[in-house]
Amino acid sequence: MKKNKHISRRKFLKGTVLLSAQASVPFTIFTSSVEAKNLVDPQFRVRAASFNRTNTILSNPIRQPKFVQEAPNALANSYKMKPHRNLKSLKRAQRHTIIASQYNHMTGLISPVGIPLHTPMWGYGKKRCNVSWPGKTIETFTHKKVKIKWKNKLIKKRKVLPHLLPVDDSFHWAYGIHGYTQYTIAQNGVPLVPHVHGSHVKTSSDGNPEYFFSPNWRIKGPRWIKKRYKYDNSQQAGCLWYHDHALGLTRLNVYAGLVGFYIIRDDEDTGRHNNPLMLPAQQYELAYAIQDKMFKETGELFFPANPGDPAYDGFINEEGAVLPAEKFPNGGPTILPEFFGDHIVVNGKIWPKTDVEPRNYRMRILNGCDSRFLAIRFRIASSPTSTDLTDASTPIPFTVIGGDQGLAESAIEVTSLLLNPADRVDIVVNFANIPFGSRVIIENIAGDAPFDGTLVGDPNFDNSTLFPNRQTDRIMAFDVNKPHSLITDNFNSSSIQHYSGNSNPVDKVRKLALFEGRDEFNRLQPMLGVAEPTVDVSGNLVNGATTWHMPITENPALGSTEIWEIHNTTVDAHPVHVHLVNFEILNREKFTATKIMKTMIQHNGTEGKGFYIENIQLTPNSLVPALGVERVPKDMVTCYPGEITRIKMTFDRSGRYVWHCHILSHEDHDMMRPLHVGPMD
Repeated sequence: MKKNKHISRRKFLKGTVLLSAQASVPFTIFTSSVEAKNLVDPQFRVRAASFNRTNTILSNPIRQPKFVQEAPNALANSYKMKPHRNLKSLKRAQRHTIIASQYNHMTGLISPVGIPLHTPMWGYGKKRCNVSWPGKTIETFTHKKVKIKWKNKLIKKRKVLPHLLPVDDSFHWAYGIHGYTQYTIAQNGVPLVPHVHGSHVKTSSDGNPEYFFSPNWRIKGPRWIKKRYKYDNSQQAGCLWYHDHALGLTRLNVYAGLVGFYIIRDDEDTGRHNNPLMLPAQQYELAYAIQDKMFKETGELFFPANPGDPAYDGFINEEGAVLPAEKFPNGGPTILPEFFGDHIVVNGKIWPKTDVEPRNYRMRILNGCDSRFLAIRFRIASSPTSTDLTDASTPIPFTVIGGDQGLAESAIEVTSLLLNPADRVDIVVNFANIPFGSRVIIENIAGDAPFDGTLVGDPNFDNSTLFPNRQTDRIMAFDVNKPHSLITDNFNSSSIQHYSGNSNPVDKVRKLALFEGRDEFNRLQPMLGVAEPTVDVSGNLVNGATTWHMPITENPALGSTEIWEIHNTTVDAHPVHVHLVNFEILNREKFTATKIMKTMIQHNGTEGKGFYIENIQLTPNSLVPALGVERVPKDMVTCYPGEITRIKMTFDRSGRYVWHCHILSHEDHDMMRPLHVGPMD
């Protein structure tokens, strides 16, 4: 595929972004992906799939073993942080010291001549000798306190370690903000800050990106408060996860391995065999974090960031040519708009497998990818040793019983399920009717490119962006080869009747928006913003796109309930996350508007380009309520292109939090904004 012929699905808006900054450029937001794809735009970006792997330094996923490694179960007692002997011990308060450290990890990768390879990774653990990727699972009980002292131990022999990946220091990041520019990773180490995603905590323990700290706390971020975080778990049972959230480094630190599960239990969802809901439990409850990676032939992580890198997805000039190195900030490395890996990793193992009995299994699945949306299906392979989906069965139904932060309104049977980045789904898969000795493969029918709402099989799906001979269409396998135990399997989906939404009266409706512009180097810059003129906390009138450093525009009153109407003016779906709260997804509605260009002042005073919108028109008869699998307590929502997504939430704790896109490369540059609940200090 020739780069100058490649038409990206992101051509939707790029043609208007680089026109004269003095011009007001109307641009209609198309609500149909077909209309968007008919636009011709020289500002397309070359997708990762268009690279040629020949003579590269990269591991070839086609040659890597599939369904050989055993997938660690993140809910096995051996994988839990200080495992609990019984339900009574689970209900006690906990204190932990957890370090982030570097170690050598075995993913199952092999060299071109078949030698097992290790991969230097970062992991979480209680001591250097037991750090892991993912980190050990923290399991607790609702309303029981967990206190954690998080330590940054990215050091060796008293010297700070370099980052495992190329770091771009040309944009808004931890050591690039005012008062911190004298620090460098080489001299001062990699800054970290842990965030328990989905936690209902005081702001001091939230993991705000500006709370970062270097090894041994020698450098502390501008909002750093304390070493020990307290999680009171004043929320219902659910599947949370923890990961690093350092300003401008989240994509790299998470990619390097800093993730782990955080599970909250209650008197119904106890995690024990005799739980009142009759849910599969203990050895029949599994937890998997799915991520996509790229590796070098020698085993190390690979993350494209420099001109000339294999799979580099850079920014280009108006003629469609990749800019030469001298045009890049400092010659590179540079942040990318998105990242898509060609190896699928589950709980630290490439394309693993799990042996199962012919019975019901409960699975907590996390999409821990940078930019990749996953759409999963379960299919019986053509043979017990098959590693692909050739001649596989029709999709097997499975049951969705919950989501991000708890159990659903009711259980629903599906044959496929979309997971956006940072989504957690709670499902039950019944292997009882699968012929004994069969292999079941989790298939992924989403592509290797920014997600616009279409999947494999949709006539509008753009498969020109897929990796050649892609292996990312399969995730892991389940081999039904273990005899059924004597433990009763009595799962009944009718016991799932839990979620009833947010019944609080609404105090305010906010009209917000998602934008894409350009920074001072002409790089794509995703941004949050407002969909109508709004007064910020400093009294300034703000309209359209905003960047992190601008005064706060989202300032809910303490105890208030708000509906946020999020207008997506971009061509891609964006997974939006709001800290502190869980929310109810209400509905979605198509719209059109006029886009007008404006100047965006960057964190360093330079000028980029953004937009604001006018003439917002709702599309008649396009309102669709949230149904089925979205009727769960959520902290993630997929905002589709050309649609308004409405969510409802109550802000019951004061202080500074954030909301952002959870495409990690987006939140780092600069699709994240602070929000403040209650009066400003």
